[in-house]
Amino acid sequence: MVLVRHFTKMNPKNNTPDSFEQIKLQMHPRVLAALGAGLVTNDVVAVIELVKNSYDAFAQNAYIRFANSELTGPQIIIEDDGIGMTKELIQNVWCVIATPYKELNPRLSKDGKERRVVGEKGLGRLSISRLGHHFRLLTQSAHHPCFELIVDWSELSNNSRLDDCTIKLRKYPSASPFDISGTLIEIGGLHREWDEATISNLEENLARLISPFKETGELNIFVCRNDEDATASGKEVRIESPSFLSSPKYRIHGNASETGDIKATYIFKPLKNGKSRQKSLRHTWEQVYDDIQDAGLRGFERSTPKCGAFDFEIRAWDIAAEDTDEISEKFNFQKSKIRKAISVHKGISVYRDGVLVLPKSDNARDWLGLDLRRISKVGNRLSTSQVVGYVAITGDENPGIVDTSDRERLVSSDAVLGFEQMLMAIVGLLEIEREQDRVKRAKPIKNLFEDLSTELLIDQINEIVDEGGSASQTVPLVEAYSERIDSTIKSIEERLIFYSRMATVGTICNMLVHEIRNRTTVVARFLEMVKQRFSPFADQKLDRYYALADDSLSALDKLADTFSPLASHTFTRRKRKSVIEDSLSNCISILESELRKKKISVQLPKTRSEVIVDPGELETVFLNIFTNAIYWLGLAPKEDRRIRVRILHRKAERKIRVWIDDTGPGIDADALDKIFLPGVTRRPSGIGMGLTIASEIISGYGGVLFAKKDGALGGATFGFDIPCPA
Repeated sequence: MVLVRHFTKMNPKNNTPDSFEQIKLQMHPRVLAALGAGLVTNDVVAVIELVKNSYDAFAQNAYIRFANSELTGPQIIIEDDGIGMTKELIQNVWCVIATPYKELNPRLSKDGKERRVVGEKGLGRLSISRLGHHFRLLTQSAHHPCFELIVDWSELSNNSRLDDCTIKLRKYPSASPFDISGTLIEIGGLHREWDEATISNLEENLARLISPFKETGELNIFVCRNDEDATASGKEVRIESPSFLSSPKYRIHGNASETGDIKATYIFKPLKNGKSRQKSLRHTWEQVYDDIQDAGLRGFERSTPKCGAFDFEIRAWDIAAEDTDEISEKFNFQKSKIRKAISVHKGISVYRDGVLVLPKSDNARDWLGLDLRRISKVGNRLSTSQVVGYVAITGDENPGIVDTSDRERLVSSDAVLGFEQMLMAIVGLLEIEREQDRVKRAKPIKNLFEDLSTELLIDQINEIVDEGGSASQTVPLVEAYSERIDSTIKSIEERLIFYSRMATVGTICNMLVHEIRNRTTVVARFLEMVKQRFSPFADQKLDRYYALADDSLSALDKLADTFSPLASHTFTRRKRKSVIEDSLSNCISILESELRKKKISVQLPKTRSEVIVDPGELETVFLNIFTNAIYWLGLAPKEDRRIRVRILHRKAERKIRVWIDDTGPGIDADALDKIFLPGVTRRPSGIGMGLTIASEIISGYGGVLFAKKDGALGGATFGFDIPCPA
């Protein structure tokens, strides 16, 4: 049985204003409690929101106390020395839910200083209802009397209409607790018990509230577990972070402009052994956009990130047992608390005009998705628990970056999307440099066993014997030799791990290529059948979807082609001969769109050079090197972006040497012997396989792919030899 529904079309003639009955929109007073509970995720965040109001009020000091009242039992008391409120502000601003006052008056001034307020929604006071039933407020503005305000949220909720909801307000009859100005809040009838663990959690989160970019003392926060003579008893604790958090092993800091150009400084500072390193870095929006495209993300423009300028600093640690030992020893900090201290501040925190915007709760610490991203590359990528990051934005430069009402995330927008991708690129830069300082320079295999030679040791011992020396004099020589053996064994172990890693990569690639080929064959047959039976497509949407499916299939085929050289060392080559210039021409055609967009000129040789290399493999080599060059040329001036290919015939050796030069930033000396290792990349979103694959292909033909520090055009230069006919 098929149910058919009939809909009557609306008649415009029946839609005149006079034909409608006007019904007044109403809200039940329970909406106040519902909003209060929904605005924040937990009680700790609710207290933090109230402390933010102290910052907005230009307070220098804020005090949070936990006490007991004979009338309402346990209490939370929040007091500050801010500018306070007049009676007019209480009536016309505080008592107006969702007031636009702060949005219309975004700046405050006091004693010649100006500060942009951080709360604009006018809803923060409702978070009080989440904490307890009873609310009392004392507030005084300079040169005005002190006023007392009392609210009982339970009574408000029991009313039937919002019009019946009132608060109690009077001029405070007793002596004012403020010297000049300030605000004091008492919250009683608490909905939950604030035990030691909860208060400790609050203290830890308060330490993140004020940005480290702000001047020390802009807002001092104190917590006291007992309100009775707190200062005298010494129970008042100033909120501060552990000192070791200011001295990370790895650090990147800098700024991003409104055009998306990132300028940063990376600092490596080992706690024990090792040499410190500092490096200036630059990353353009063009490069960020390339990474976005590689990831298959949509909704971005090449020209601009849509967000404003911002400053950043991201600190990182290694947190293995030996690393925490170093931190504990260096800073005299209890080892068992090190990971917890990092965890309290973990993740990337965003501060708007000096005050924390995101994240507010533990559930939102990984709002950027670092942990999910790390799954694909555990060894190199940082987890949220390893980083403490600070990002400073301003309301004026970043109006499009807005947090949601529940304070858990940013409202999705073009500005936020660009902002997030730039932060991911910055984290990627930190990871790349960190990896450089973690990976030791590899020694060539043929030199690995040099230190195991006993010739020098024997000569030295014989010399001691000939001179009539004792056996004890030979001990230092043997000890030194033993140390060299240990060092060599470690190097061999590292190298074996590397080659087993390569073997694993080959196995994975073999499986990957096999599965892709199987699936794409089936899908290709299906698409061909669809095309034969239904083409041309009458429906434009179907035509577009078919084209997208066909493009995706081609992309999968290209992926399989890319990894096939590593899939098996017994890779069967389809052809044994090719022409270098033809392969170059094919590659340029594939990359034509990117070359044109980036205004990169390519100079190719006007020769015809035949080589004994499979053309598909040769193109894979060129594509990987060219793609690498195109990416890094994003750092070069647009008027000087060039790639040049040179060919040198070495007839006596039956080889041809190919040189590929560019005008990019070049390759750091300390990276020359690492860039061909699997998993090593200097691209924030790279997987580190392109040059490895190219190197393996060249190696399969008896050659070596190498790079030069000082390129012929001032940038990078890659070279390799491949066999040619006699």
